[in-house]
Amino acid sequence: MPTITINGVSCTFTPGQMILQVANAHGIEIPQYCYHDGLSIVASCRICLGECWAPNPKTGKVEPYMGGKLLPTCQTAAVDGMVVYTDSPKAVQNQKAVMEYLLINHPLDCPVCDQAGECLLQDYSYQYGRGVSRFEEVKVKQPKKDVGPHVLLYSDRCIMCSRCVRFTREVTGTAELSVQGRGNKAEIDVFPGKALDNELSANVIDLCPVGALLDKDFLFAQRVWFLKSTPSVDPLTASGDNIFIEHNEGRIYRVKPRTNLAVNKWWITDEVRYGWKFVHSEDRLRTPMRRQFGALVESDPARALAAAAEGVRGAIAGGRRLALVVSPMLTCEDAFLLARSALALDPKAVLAVGPVPTRGQDKHFPPTGPADKQFKVWAEKAPNARGVRRVLEAVAGAKPLEYAALAAELRGGRIGAIILTGNYPAAWADDALLAAVSRANSSRPFTVQIDTLSSRLVDEADVVLPSATWAEKAGTFQSGRDMLQSFEAAIAPPEHAAAEGQIALDLLRAAAAREGGSATETPAVFYAAATRRQMAELPPLKDFATLAPPATTATAAPAMEMVEL
Repeated sequence: MPTITINGVSCTFTPGQMILQVANAHGIEIPQYCYHDGLSIVASCRICLGECWAPNPKTGKVEPYMGGKLLPTCQTAAVDGMVVYTDSPKAVQNQKAVMEYLLINHPLDCPVCDQAGECLLQDYSYQYGRGVSRFEEVKVKQPKKDVGPHVLLYSDRCIMCSRCVRFTREVTGTAELSVQGRGNKAEIDVFPGKALDNELSANVIDLCPVGALLDKDFLFAQRVWFLKSTPSVDPLTASGDNIFIEHNEGRIYRVKPRTNLAVNKWWITDEVRYGWKFVHSEDRLRTPMRRQFGALVESDPARALAAAAEGVRGAIAGGRRLALVVSPMLTCEDAFLLARSALALDPKAVLAVGPVPTRGQDKHFPPTGPADKQFKVWAEKAPNARGVRRVLEAVAGAKPLEYAALAAELRGGRIGAIILTGNYPAAWADDALLAAVSRANSSRPFTVQIDTLSSRLVDEADVVLPSATWAEKAGTFQSGRDMLQSFEAAIAPPEHAAAEGQIALDLLRAAAAREGGSATETPAVFYAAATRRQMAELPPLKDFATLAPPATTATAAPAMEMVEL
């Protein structure tokens, strides 16, 4: 393969790659502002300029390339045998000059800027800039602007890298942002009357290398050096988009995209970015409840599980059957353990998939162009419908019942007990299900509700067991692309809530204890990895044995250590 030497390091490359792309691929740091792998190359920031030497095709001697002037490494194609220096005196002098230029009108508000701690302007000022400013004139002041429902623009911090403008033109195709004005009066702005309000709008916050574009939702919420990043997967749609959950002391503060070129590239939708709020909702179920003298009362977990096991056993004793409704919001591991437990309680149990919400039609950004260049927004609003169906079919040996057919089973009077799982970010039960389990219905089944949020359905249940959201447990989702992706827990669940897989194990042990039997063969603690090994024993699920753990590499740590005073 052709090779190039960058700052003394020999690197192989693919013909057509730019010098900066080769450096990034080999972990060689070259300062860069305007360049991004997912956007066109404009070479406007000029901080990546390097001194380039290349073999003369006629003489074979290594000579200054393109006349010896400094060249933008982001826009200069690598040549076999080329030698590049971005740490030479000539290149270093340019870096210092660029940093001095960018800081001329930049305000000194790092202590109150949300970007502090992950700001390239801070890092490069420390690594490549001058130690003293020579600027004595009055700085140009520009106003703060509300450019959309999620984004604030601090114009005076902008370094005009144009990443955000290129994103709205090339990725979303909506072109809300543009560069307006000239010289030191140039600024980013929206077209009059057209806000930055597309379904991918908040990605410009991640793209901005400085503190010019900020997230309204995260504004002044937390210093970034306190946040921990946990790799995870989109819990709201069938996209399987890769994300980082950023949290501190058991609370989520923001969700950011995790690069995966095979799935979501560098982007996520605003729906995924801000859809985690139900995790900390005031309506979270935190304590088990059981019905006593007609009213739901709080209960300790052991007593609630015993009441659930006793109620289910009693309700199916007369030949009626148990029904299990597994939500498509649950993980494959949860579905496996729930199905195993339901069949252990009733070998003839009916296994059904919960409702799969859809909203509108699939969308593509930009609307036209090659499919491999488009970003897909999924209309299916469930992360694991395919995985749940697949697991239930593998465990039961037959296709599970779809939610639309469940109402007929309930009306037929053959169901004596039902275990319902939710974990949706909002109320999900329809009128048919509510009517079937309503306490006004004389033929209603004994109802065990495993859910995260309080709802009308919870009010009708006989036993309520609080469950953990995706951020509070480990597991696997099978996306709309039929791709299996695992993730780990980011934070602990509240109080007495637990993963549905753990609840399934506890319920089975409680049932064994009520009957005076032994539950020693049932694991006491739910571990996602151990459950995957059990799942892989079934031929349809053998690929769970080789499932790779999620990538744990987050964004690079800041060059300077941040200390809270």
